[in-house]
Amino acid sequence: MEQHKLGEGLLLNDDGNLNEAGYAFSLVKTYNRDKIKASKLRIKEWDYYYVGNAHRGLAMTIDDNGYMDLCSLTILDFDKPGYIEKSEMHAFSLGKRNLPLSSKEGDTVYKDKKVEMNFIHEDGKRHLKCYWREFGKNKEDLRVDVVLEETTGGNSMVIATPFEKKGHFYYNQKINNLRSSGYAKLGDEFIDLNRDSYGVLDWGRGVWTYQNTWYWSSLNSFDGKHTIGWNLGYGFGNTSAASENMLFVDDNVYKLDDVKFDIPLDSRGHDELMKPWALRSTNGDIDLVFTPKIIRAGGANVLLIKSIQNQVFGTFKGLIRINNGAKTFEIVNLPGFAEKVFNRW
Repeated sequence: MEQHKLGEGLLLNDDGNLNEAGYAFSLVKTYNRDKIKASKLRIKEWDYYYVGNAHRGLAMTIDDNGYMDLCSLTILDFDKPGYIEKSEMHAFSLGKRNLPLSSKEGDTVYKDKKVEMNFIHEDGKRHLKCYWREFGKNKEDLRVDVVLEETTGGNSMVIATPFEKKGHFYYNQKINNLRSSGYAKLGDEFIDLNRDSYGVLDWGRGVWTYQNTWYWSSLNSFDGKHTIGWNLGYGFGNTSAASENMLFVDDNVYKLDDVKFDIPLDSRGHDELMKPWALRSTNGDIDLVFTPKIIRAGGANVLLIKSIQNQVFGTFKGLIRINNGAKTFEIVNLPGFAEKVFNRW
């Protein structure tokens, strides 16, 4: 695949289409929502953070999908294993959540009678705070206070992807290897998100077509010598200008080409998500085995809306080669996740 690197400028032209499709290592395009020509019901905007280590994980989402908004939080335990998840939704938000136009500035805020969740820019870092009443299985309250610091030297995964349908696009940034300091406290249980804890921001803005399936894997970890992480994914839009595959090692970033997730199938052709997956590239630069520990399953099937979400957490091992083996990075049982999501939305 021929990869096209984005230049600076406005994301959208006066017709609501991308001025340029491709990838970048920072948020070089300005998201100009006022140029979108689609109905407000079709606009998708979200801020998603995942923070974790080999033992515990925390996922937090605030989004506005036009026809509904969502505030969601998940606490995961990889030792037991299991998870607790709660969500609040409201119909026909139509952009009223006022998510920031940039990941670089502005705060993302959600508040109702049960929940107060804030993603705040503070002293060059990202401060995630939440108070959720009666979150636990025994109605324990939950408090979250986590600060995330960038470690990749300003490098991130950015992609501007068109769909075949005019006026439809996806502008996405993933910031990997965010070093965490902080905690979650569920009742009397203290969840340590300090030592060896790293996170990722998934910042998405766009107008999506009605039906799509995407695959995404994220790893954010420390292997004893280096911070190492990646963004691997595919499955939506016209990616002929660029893939979204990148490897981050300390403050270095390496562009990768394609990837395919090979998920085992049973005799009826259904995914066996708890068996080991293979993640491979055509040229052999990506050669990974993913061993699942826990599935965070979700979804909906209401009228015209259907979603099947399977985010699988586990460990990765294998090799990633750069420039046909000029550099090789060995991955040895590092924690991360891979997911397959189908949406009609």
